[in-house]
Amino acid sequence: MAIALRYAARSDRGLGPKSRNEDSGYAGPHLLVLADGMGGHAAGDVASSMIVGELAPLDDDSVPAEQAIPLLEAGLQRANSLLTRAMAENADLAGMGSTTIVMLRTGNKIAMAHIGDSRAFLLREGTFSQITKDHSFVQQLVDEGRISRDEASSHPQRSVVTRVMTGQPEDEPDTSLREARVGDRFLLCSDGLSDFVGADVIEEILREARSPEEAADRCIEVALKASTRDNVTAIVADVVDAAGDDLPSTVPQVVGAAAARGLREPTRAIPTSPAAKAAALSREATGRREDDDGPELAEEAPRRPRWVRLLVGVVLAVLVLAAGSYAAYGWSQQQYYLGARDGRVAVFRGVSQDLGPIRLSHLESETDVNVGDLPTDVQLSVGAAIPATSLADARDKVERLRSEAERCRARAATGIPCGTAPVTPTTVPTAPASATGSARPATGASATGPASRAPASATAPTATTVPTAARAVAPR
Repeated sequence: MAIALRYAARSDRGLGPKSRNEDSGYAGPHLLVLADGMGGHAAGDVASSMIVGELAPLDDDSVPAEQAIPLLEAGLQRANSLLTRAMAENADLAGMGSTTIVMLRTGNKIAMAHIGDSRAFLLREGTFSQITKDHSFVQQLVDEGRISRDEASSHPQRSVVTRVMTGQPEDEPDTSLREARVGDRFLLCSDGLSDFVGADVIEEILREARSPEEAADRCIEVALKASTRDNVTAIVADVVDAAGDDLPSTVPQVVGAAAARGLREPTRAIPTSPAAKAAALSREATGRREDDDGPELAEEAPRRPRWVRLLVGVVLAVLVLAAGSYAAYGWSQQQYYLGARDGRVAVFRGVSQDLGPIRLSHLESETDVNVGDLPTDVQLSVGAAIPATSLADARDKVERLRSEAERCRARAATGIPCGTAPVTPTTVPTAPASATGSARPATGASATGPASRAPASATAPTATTVPTAARAVAPR
């Protein structure tokens, strides 16, 4: 049976002090990449977007299984070399780095490489497991039997990572090749989710969500309700039958810093192929112009009169603008969102923004769901527009809002205010062994406390001082 992926990628800056999103994510028909940049002022967003840009061209269905792991390793080496070169050319980038998780589908198998403490989870036939092992100081202490997994979740140096992409030769990832089965659900996430939301809550989300889109949206929502102080990114992918009724995804999604840097210039054409996205992201991250590496002409052709060149240029510009505007408008009319109209939830077709005097949305249908019956946080979401992937998805969201409004009215009838839906993160339990790999202990993560990146020189308890053999990496 031929398999395919249905995926969704979401990212948010979080509620902490960071002024920009340093996470980057890419989800395509054959490739999933998540990179959590580190360094703060040292351009963690540049590092993560450069890595995603370098790996995005691997989104190809022609890779044989025996070549998948070497291909990922070579791609990560190239990305690491890009970091080295960028830091050598720009002193402001010195010290940047990034975690990386990359999954490449090859036939009915998944090749994976990861480095750092971003995590990948798998829900298969009712069994939930963490399939990556953190490259962190506390994980090393757990492996050595010096602390328990419960102690790891509150250890003062739990945020120190020992291996990430920093442009150094020793930055080598762990790799694996596993079978993919129809019904598998994968989650790639940054520590903005796993450090603030318990693994049992994450498991519940993956079990109950009806689609990758719903699961990814819910992961971000729960992380924000848990007051995550870090950037949070989630990529969810379902393995589906390529010829079945559950249609696979076909359009790549870029989120976080990679999307912000790659689409920063509004006059530049938006890249559509993975290779074009990679080139755009690399140019944005390094500051190179599009023509820096272009070929030189051996012989200059005869020049047309200046007025002819100007006229041709104007005509071409008008045609490009017209085509671009038509394509953009056509794309906008395939989008849907939920908003408020006359105090009730309504479904709109288009996008919630306007382009000057041009309205880019119109009312698709009205509902009987009163906005005032919803919890306060949901009312704010409706007011800010809740995106939907299709008309059917929009209708599903309306039904969920209707159920939420009924719940609130029932509570109000008993004198209990509705408020917001509570989230009760819990301590991360021991992660079970990978469905196909060897058993490895998973690092515990606090569900309630922030996991700010601490310097490698931070003081630890006497029994857990950083061993001299560990190479701790600078904080995020």
